Amino acid sequence: MPTTAPTGLAAYSEVTASEASLKRFLHGLPGVDQVGAEARAAGLGTRSIKTSAKAWALDLAIRMVDLTTLEGQDTPGKVRALAGKALHPDPSDPTCPSVAAVCVYGDLVGEVKEIVGSQVNVAAVATAFPSGRASMDIKLADTRDAVANGADEIDMVIDRGAFLAGRYLQVFEEIVATREACVRPDGSHAHLKVIFETGELQTYDNVRRASWLAMLAGTDFIKTSTGKVQPAATLPVTLVMLEAVRDFREATGVQIGVKPAGGIRTAKDAIKYLVMVNEIAGDDWLDPDWFRFGASTLLNDLLMQRTKMTTGRYSGPDYFTLD
Repeated sequence: MPTTAPTGLAAYSEVTASEASLKRFLHGLPGVDQVGAEARAAGLGTRSIKTSAKAWALDLAIRMVDLTTLEGQDTPGKVRALAGKALHPDPSDPTCPSVAAVCVYGDLVGEVKEIVGSQVNVAAVATAFPSGRASMDIKLADTRDAVANGADEIDMVIDRGAFLAGRYLQVFEEIVATREACVRPDGSHAHLKVIFETGELQTYDNVRRASWLAMLAGTDFIKTSTGKVQPAATLPVTLVMLEAVRDFREATGVQIGVKPAGGIRTAKDAIKYLVMVNEIAGDDWLDPDWFRFGASTLLNDLLMQRTKMTTGRYSGPDYFTLD
């Protein structure tokens, strides 16, 4: 890593100029202490927060949810219902905030957009999700189609086979090309989230390398998982990614978001992640613009806990619509 803090990505142009220089940089990053990372994550997971802070944290977590359905059986009716829930998670309580985004396959973006308009972001998975194994022409066409359908955000998957084989420049160039495919005719662009599928990356060192690789390529967010592979999001993996975005901003002045996805199902789990965000990256990341939860079942538990705090009564899971 550079010994001085540059003021932007331009300082890293030589790093990404060739396969050799990129590999040298990524393998020169400090190694992750596996035992230390897991111990710190476990320790942060035991922190408790006061009742007043818990109410704030529940609302913040709701605002950070990317409400997700990515099944072959998804229909226009199903995603439109999900979009309605994203706008009004608890129809009986108008003070309940909307979620951050609805995440669907690209061909269903228009259905969601008709319901949410500009009030909630619409995210689309692309680039041969979830495997990432397709030609670049297909991946880019997939991305452009989702953007043309109105997607505000694109969740792309990296080619894990290329990454694990050490073909870092190939992965870098795919991210750059996908970001370019996110540009709309008016010059604005859909925000890009890069999914690593951390359950397949094998080591925390690889998670750190993938994080820096994606950030150097110009992603807006780094994301743990597709939700299709186990393990998906974990506290230690997210800790490593939060350290990476913190260090990247210190080095470049550029802030990047983080999205753990898959396996986060309870309000208790979500609050553990929020504590970690505050402790590792800092409170600048405690905002839906910089931290998201990719989830399909988390929202209902957040709503149940919120109802308990506001009414004193615990509503069962059937009180809220199933996602």
